[in-house]
Amino acid sequence: MLSEYRLSLPPQTLDTADPAIKTVLKRALDMTGFIPNMYARMANLPGLLDSYLSAQAAFRSDAAFTPAEQEVVFLTISRENGCEYCVSAHSFLADKKSGLAVQVTDAIRARRPIPDDKLAALSDFTENMVRTRGLPSRPTVEAFLAAGYGERHILGVILAIAGKTISNYTNHVFHTPLDTPFEGRRWSDSDLE
Repeated sequence: MLSEYRLSLPPQTLDTADPAIKTVLKRALDMTGFIPNMYARMANLPGLLDSYLSAQAAFRSDAAFTPAEQEVVFLTISRENGCEYCVSAHSFLADKKSGLAVQVTDAIRARRPIPDDKLAALSDFTENMVRTRGLPSRPTVEAFLAAGYGERHILGVILAIAGKTISNYTNHVFHTPLDTPFEGRRWSDSDLE
């Protein structure tokens, strides 16, 4: 899903950026080993990229989800927001770094049933939080807790939604081109069943 209007701000690089932008780009480079196209565009407003990087790092370190569960949350949010870039990137990360089964990743991408009850409950809860704008019903929360998650996990999902909303919306308005490493897991909202 891409915005009708496309921002024309140029991607920022370490070679061309002013000092404030260069600082946040260096932080991104240190965290990921390269500067993804999304980061190069977000850096036009250093606070935007800094906020995103902080939210993502806090989610990964503080939310008490496994790496596979983290990708379930990120994939579900990005799919619900229709972010082609982030679904593609997190599919790659799920496959290569988190240990999430490809069958689970593919089920989330296509909005099909997930072949793991606990991960299905996590994805369902995350989807509900995005769709209801953070207003889950009591039965929705009770089902999530019954699957083995705790109330702190609810806060973790909220943190992930905050960070992913920053990246998803940025990609919508920039029409961010997909980085080469993610091409093998390219996704479009037309892939939904």
